[in-house]
Amino acid sequence: MQLGQTEKPIGGDLPVVEPGHTYRSVSEKISNIVLDIRTPLGWFVAFGSGSILLMMYLISIAYLFAYGVGVWGINIPVGWGFAIVTFVWWIGIGHAGTLISAILFLFRQDWRTSINRFAEAMTLFAVVCAGLYPILHLGRPWLFFWLLPYPNTFGLWPQFRSALAWDVFAVSTYGTISAVFWYTGLIPDLAGMRDRAKVPLLKMVYGMLALGWRGSSRHWHHHQALYLLLAAIATPLVVSVHTVVSFDFAIAQVPGWSTTVFPPYFVAGAIFSGFAMVVTLLVPIRKLYHIEDMITLRHFDVMGKILLTTGLVVFYGYVTEAFTGWYSGSIYELFLFMNRFTGHYAPFVYLLVFCNLVAPQLLWFRSVRTNMTLMFILSLIINTGMWLERFMIVIISLTADYLPSSWALFIATPWDWSLLIGSIGLFIVLLFLFVRTLPMISVFEMQELIHNTEHGH
Repeated sequence: MQLGQTEKPIGGDLPVVEPGHTYRSVSEKISNIVLDIRTPLGWFVAFGSGSILLMMYLISIAYLFAYGVGVWGINIPVGWGFAIVTFVWWIGIGHAGTLISAILFLFRQDWRTSINRFAEAMTLFAVVCAGLYPILHLGRPWLFFWLLPYPNTFGLWPQFRSALAWDVFAVSTYGTISAVFWYTGLIPDLAGMRDRAKVPLLKMVYGMLALGWRGSSRHWHHHQALYLLLAAIATPLVVSVHTVVSFDFAIAQVPGWSTTVFPPYFVAGAIFSGFAMVVTLLVPIRKLYHIEDMITLRHFDVMGKILLTTGLVVFYGYVTEAFTGWYSGSIYELFLFMNRFTGHYAPFVYLLVFCNLVAPQLLWFRSVRTNMTLMFILSLIINTGMWLERFMIVIISLTADYLPSSWALFIATPWDWSLLIGSIGLFIVLLFLFVRTLPMISVFEMQELIHNTEHGH
């Protein structure tokens, strides 16, 4: 079967999981992805490519530490460059995992079962990539702990009225809750890996990570209670984290930033880019490990609908931002709007419009949502567009502010690009290490789904 072909005739309801699976077959298929010593060639290709990009990332960081942030293209007045653009982009990508895991779990959406573990891991790795950028952006990154409110002999505290200090709490809280939620869901499956592993060392490692899980009714009762509690705690984070990130801009007196539409606009954009990244990763991985029977066309059909919905919300945000600037009567807001479409960076803005507004309209068609090649291409286009959106917000607004005498263009240096591309390498390496060492699909939730399907629940 070719990648671009549909796997079955489209029509009627698409199944969440293909029929014929049993508890045993699900457990064996998912566990063997990790325990089988025969690693697919595609894994080595992806991991090797990511490792090369990761080395470029580490070299870029070393050079940055040696020579300072002057190696980037930042200047006056563009004090925020690729580092902040990519920080916001990575934080947004992590939102799909929390939405799939927490919110859809609370709403009992069964289609999330096959992809929630993978999306949770993607969230953690995206937060790691995002969290490094503000630290690297500091003039003295080795003193990043000064941002934390810890007792010190100088009696100095962070400026709590600054949104940048709020970012520290928002991102660290988001990362912590996401990690605990992810690990809690892993515990029953880690016990299953412990019981199935034949290598003594693996048995010991999985046994330690399983925390003595025996699958008793008491264990399951506490596990389900904790899982539900963490889902309830994680749900507000989907809204709060990117809202706080949007405050970095919304509370500043800069043309194009000082607008109340940013919080919901940023949240919708985060879910938009996050689901696009889930599609980008799932299309090749399901093909690589032959798990089309667990991650079915139904998943891509639903994710395509979510991408279309959030894309329309993002479009509404663009229109609202433009209307607010025009209705305000402010010459600075009007100039900024015109500068985006006629200035030096206009080609990027037109490309953004195509990526985020025009291309996603194909998702109105079910034949597109269930075509793996088209979904993969569209997801790459959307992720590119969302990065360009952050570029438009951060860079274009800073290049031309209130005083024409201080205007200056931002021109990215090779070190800007190497740090951006290298962070993608870090993400790929972490993701494929996860796929190789831990079950990327939740075994116990898949078994529960099969039970509910068989009994008509």
